[in-house]
Amino acid sequence: MILNTGGRTDTVQYYSEWLLNRFREGYMLSRNPLFPNTINRIELSPELIDMVVFCSKDYSPILSRLHEISDRFNCYYHYTITAYDTDIEPRVPDIAQSIGTLKRLAAQVGKEKIAWRYDPVLLTPKYTIGRHFETFDRMARELTPYVSRCIFSFVEMYKKLETNMPELQPISEDDKLRLAEGLGAIAKRYGLYLQTCATIGDYERFGIHKSGCMTTEIFSEALGLRFKKTAHKGNRAGCACMESRGVGDYNSCPNGCRYCYANKDPQKALENYRRHNPDSPLLLGEVLPTDVVKPSRQVSLLDREMELF
Repeated sequence: MILNTGGRTDTVQYYSEWLLNRFREGYMLSRNPLFPNTINRIELSPELIDMVVFCSKDYSPILSRLHEISDRFNCYYHYTITAYDTDIEPRVPDIAQSIGTLKRLAAQVGKEKIAWRYDPVLLTPKYTIGRHFETFDRMARELTPYVSRCIFSFVEMYKKLETNMPELQPISEDDKLRLAEGLGAIAKRYGLYLQTCATIGDYERFGIHKSGCMTTEIFSEALGLRFKKTAHKGNRAGCACMESRGVGDYNSCPNGCRYCYANKDPQKALENYRRHNPDSPLLLGEVLPTDVVKPSRQVSLLDREMELF
């Protein structure tokens, strides 16, 4: 089983102590978002967890203790650094600080285990195509020596964004082509491996590799693992990722990113964060008498026989 720590909230940035406590105690509980009285128990042992995938916008809270997890488990790291200021990402460190933290992470775990995420790519009167090119160029020049690849995607224009970001401009197919051509040229200039994430369009003519940010190819290359040959459904259209189990809860990330799909209400997320107990097996709240705790189905995706061979 692949454990994904960053799909529902920025666990690393805001809940590091809880995450480290869970790995030390050897299990965590996760409340089912569709059936709130059902809680799944996930055993955190190297025999049952094939690898841990981190995704965060700030690794500084966990860097000094990250080894407590990485010494025992296969780990891969997604680091999201975008072009946006606090008007879009209110509580995310600025670009210079984020780049500095990524370099420290690379010194600790190695560049082959780090993917830089430049997503989502969105357009507003402030964040134009030209500004993306200017910012991406500056970031690619600094980050290329410290990452194995860069992953980008175009923002999904779901209905909530009409309220959260009225200044958001729809991205046309022509816009996507212009962005892909420009980003591809910049990546080529610095020798940066650039790929899409959950994007249906084909941009290989611009030197951009096809989608898939959590694939057997990536993890095999980075960690030397061998996986069983099974089909992967992905998470949505255009997604080629392996199945993973997310931890944590929706409406719990205080970053307040205005394009976020995991927070329905930023104020509710802040309130949930303030009530967080790092000693609880659940990210939010406690186990109630009406709750039913069930063991999670944890199936290994690794080809153990091939690894032994």
